[in-house]
Amino acid sequence: MTLDWTHGNHLTLLENGEDYYPRVFEAIAQARREVLLETFILFDDKVGRQLQQALLQAARNGAEVHVLVDGWGSPDLGPGLLKPLADAGVQVRAYEPVRGAFGRRLNVFRRMHRKLVVVDDMVAFVGGINYSIDHLAEYGPMAKQDYAIEIAGPLVHQIGAFCRAALTTPQPRRHAWTWRREQRGPAPAASHGTAALVTRDNEHHRRDIELQYRTALRLARKRVVIANAYFFPGYQLLHEMRRAARRGVRVDLIVQGEPDMAIVRFAASMLYAHLIRAGVHVFEYCARPFHGKVAVFDDEWATVGSSNLDPLSLALNLEANVVVRDPDFALQLRERLDELIDHSCREVKLAPPTPWSSALAQVRSFFVFHFVHRFPSWVEWLPHSTPRVETLRPPSLEPKPRHVIARPARRMDQSGTAGSAAGAR
Repeated sequence: MTLDWTHGNHLTLLENGEDYYPRVFEAIAQARREVLLETFILFDDKVGRQLQQALLQAARNGAEVHVLVDGWGSPDLGPGLLKPLADAGVQVRAYEPVRGAFGRRLNVFRRMHRKLVVVDDMVAFVGGINYSIDHLAEYGPMAKQDYAIEIAGPLVHQIGAFCRAALTTPQPRRHAWTWRREQRGPAPAASHGTAALVTRDNEHHRRDIELQYRTALRLARKRVVIANAYFFPGYQLLHEMRRAARRGVRVDLIVQGEPDMAIVRFAASMLYAHLIRAGVHVFEYCARPFHGKVAVFDDEWATVGSSNLDPLSLALNLEANVVVRDPDFALQLRERLDELIDHSCREVKLAPPTPWSSALAQVRSFFVFHFVHRFPSWVEWLPHSTPRVETLRPPSLEPKPRHVIARPARRMDQSGTAGSAAGAR
């Protein structure tokens, strides 16, 4: 897979809601022509209301404002949030609104998990940060650690074209939004501001993000740092991590040590021995829940985005990452991750084996190996349907039945998690 590299971008790393929200809200409030925003989670809390006010200001400025949320991740948007937006002309849509049965949410697979913002084709934001107060330190011990990237430059036009194409077709073909095809080709040497958008969907770009990780691992020569909240990747990515470590690359993996869902740590821990025996250094981040989806390779190549390295993101969700070949940006991200390793992580060490533990490990490894090897084909058996994108209206404004504004041609839905778990992704 070749990427559409752009050059001369100005790239800024943003860490947590304290960095991210002021920059995003300021940019939106200053919009004059257009705001395009996609998010998995929008909650009606302090952060959601701040976003609402920024969107209303953009609408007062005369900007055309489009918001796309995931129906599973943002299921409870009420009239207090939606009515002022609707009155101001802001277009709020939901990807695959959740249907209920007996008090249970249905429709859980193949969710729209992207987090994108484009303002006036001048500035864009890509990352893993949702719009909810649990991305701020004031939330307490369960506040999330996360990252995003702010972009100014040629790549913004591509991201904007992608978001426009996704208004009616949430998984558009690459040719519908790429704009400088002459730049296609092998990855360029690391230089100032070189970056590309890479997306994952269930039609045309199923493995694109995973392929970027695997290629970067094959090319790595010195140091790899992968920090990912939900880590349970497929066999091929695990294989490339082990191969890199065995040929002498320092491979550091940061995962959750204080997860928001217990199963997250359990799933990742099933892979620890497999990785550590090959020379991978595994660190659990223990200060608070880790929500990042970032990586750095040889202080030259980096990625920031929405894609976890687990079955949901790699085989089901609609995702978007930015990949960067910029030594300054890569070094900054790597230094931030090293600070986590030095001050907020514990390294996982394997206990001395016993006959019982060795036998149990072999049995567990057998099942884990076959799962990670086969899950890409197994997910094809999960429920799927033609996806819907529907206008969200406050109850007093909502017609009966609801108006369906988009029915993309082929199948696609997305996966997330319910309630507090939805906020975790």
